Amino acid sequence: MRQRQNAQNNSGKLAPKIIFVHFVYIALQCKPFEQVNILVRQPRIKVQEDIMKPEKIGFIGLGLIGGSIAKAIHRIHPDITLIAYDIDAEALSLALAEQVISQGFQEITEDFAGCRYIFLCAPVQKNSQLLRAISKFAGERCIITDVGSVKTPIHQEISNTRIAPYFIGGHPMAGSEKSGYEHASSYLLENAYYILTPSAEIRPQTVTEFQEFIRSLGAIAMVLDYQEHDYITAAISHLPHILAYSLVNLVKSIDDESETMKTVAAGGFRDITRIASSSPVMWQQICLSNKTQIIKLIDLFMDSLADMKDQIADSCGRKLFDYFQDAKDYRDSITISTRGSISKIYEIYCDMADEAGEIATLATILSEHGISIKNIGILHNREFQEGVLHVDFYEESARKQAVSLLRDCQYHIYER
Repeated sequence: MRQRQNAQNNSGKLAPKIIFVHFVYIALQCKPFEQVNILVRQPRIKVQEDIMKPEKIGFIGLGLIGGSIAKAIHRIHPDITLIAYDIDAEALSLALAEQVISQGFQEITEDFAGCRYIFLCAPVQKNSQLLRAISKFAGERCIITDVGSVKTPIHQEISNTRIAPYFIGGHPMAGSEKSGYEHASSYLLENAYYILTPSAEIRPQTVTEFQEFIRSLGAIAMVLDYQEHDYITAAISHLPHILAYSLVNLVKSIDDESETMKTVAAGGFRDITRIASSSPVMWQQICLSNKTQIIKLIDLFMDSLADMKDQIADSCGRKLFDYFQDAKDYRDSITISTRGSISKIYEIYCDMADEAGEIATLATILSEHGISIKNIGILHNREFQEGVLHVDFYEESARKQAVSLLRDCQYHIYER
């Protein structure tokens, strides 16, 4: 710990000017989004004094996402009263013991009537039942929001109901392959995109107020139409997962009895198919919930793959080169690294508060022990992985040494 403090003292001299250039690509009609955002850290803002600061917030479901949001609020706004409903008594007991919430309930009571915001964080298949239970609380002073990764079903659910004028859909693009309150982190939202999909009936001032509050938690709040959101996530998240699963199953089906392909499938194959190790249950639900948009993207991908097949069959060398070059250029513009898509990755992920000098402190600790960093940057989209900071190394030995060293310095490190 002393070593970490010493590094912080010296970080002003050693801190590099790290600038992350992030190109946002919206898949609608396969055209690039016109705006280019240059992000130099995401400043945490205070809730403006002229905007109502919540006095009480409720959670319906206190698992990984609900628990992480609650912990973030408790850490940053300790004066806000938090209450929660969950059928898991152990989750409630743990949250109470940690003093994250002041009250826990195993049924929805009138205590939620005084909440400024109610976060619906339960499994999506329970949304209909739970929305009916909390609808009576919705009003000008009680906004309902959710955290689901697909927005169309819940917007259709609340349309033409009394909830509609008081609903803001939410999708924090951070998470983990783990679940449950015991894995919740108060830093899960740090510099993560948090997409908001307000209903058409809600007042703009209410959306602004909630957006400011989400930003105060360290997240990057963006407002999108819910159908646009589902198309974008289908392109950048859902389709890649489907392709990873399909590629793995293809190799499995054509492998020989000795599993030679499986044996020689080294770094590149494992890296580009890592997401196929995600929860089958979760991806079954996502595919069924967002099937309209996913099918559109699959059709587009099949057309693209067919064009590529024709170019290969016709030995169109120049077209193939241009195709690969265009893909490389775009890929390089949206990632924190410039490594090839099939190179071996030696990486770690680390929880980190959004405070001045934190990245420089970590880099200083590694540098003082002769560990070279290949790439380092904040992950803004962490929906299926943990850790705020992503660090790449040149070799496995350096990665292992960094894990040991940083854990000794009280950093929370995640390995893949």
